[in-house]
Amino acid sequence: MLAPVAEVWNHRNVVRNLSQRELKAKYRKSVLGWLWSLANPGAMLLIYSLVFGVFLKVKPPVAGNGELQNFALYLFSALLVWNFFSTVVPTSVGALESAGPLIRKVYLPPECVPFSVVLSTLFQTAIEALILVVVMLIVGNASFTFLLFPALVVFLVLFTTGVALVASMLNVYYRDVGYLVTIVMSLLFYATPIIYTIDLVPEEAWGLPMRDIVEANPLTQFVQGSRDLFYGLEVPSLDRWAYVAAVSVGTLAVGWWLFARKAGELAEEL
Repeated sequence: MLAPVAEVWNHRNVVRNLSQRELKAKYRKSVLGWLWSLANPGAMLLIYSLVFGVFLKVKPPVAGNGELQNFALYLFSALLVWNFFSTVVPTSVGALESAGPLIRKVYLPPECVPFSVVLSTLFQTAIEALILVVVMLIVGNASFTFLLFPALVVFLVLFTTGVALVASMLNVYYRDVGYLVTIVMSLLFYATPIIYTIDLVPEEAWGLPMRDIVEANPLTQFVQGSRDLFYGLEVPSLDRWAYVAAVSVGTLAVGWWLFARKAGELAEEL
């Protein structure tokens, strides 16, 4: 396991260059340029705030300052996490296939490709987080807890990278993976308390401990942790930190191990 890690570290400049190339290519010849990176999350925020906050009147809890009760900001705090995960995983699925010609021409650890996707998406997440911080400061709902968000992001990156490595590797052998990921991402969105509060999930449904199942979803813990920091202005519990740490490290370790087992064959398959 240490050998692939060292190999990727030795090619860290390649990861950075691939990430920069992806960012430049993504907005080349567009009028708005980098602003498009905020268009999709901005549209999601507007639509879900209108449908669930206005039409369905979903009431968010009172924010950490004891006064604010704003569904859009409650939602934005969760979308920070979801947008990162939902961008990295689907993009990574086809990234190896797109980089096939490059991998066949020069020696390049295939892990570098999904890693570059993670790095470029992390840049967008940083912009979104900065915007949320500014808005929270304006509305008077701010605290030192904002400073703990990078720690949560570290675990989010580990978890997402592990999932992305497995998804990208499987897609090389089975093109159905891309379609399956699209379906799973839709299911995960509604299986995670992003547009609703966790207390709306019944304790039991269909004979199953439904709330326990939803809370066992790692993305639920990341979303709740982000809301604790930005909206509730409180430090996530030690149990939550321990859970996300264990799941993140475990997912990355298993995902990278599975990827490394097939790394030598990927160039031929591509």
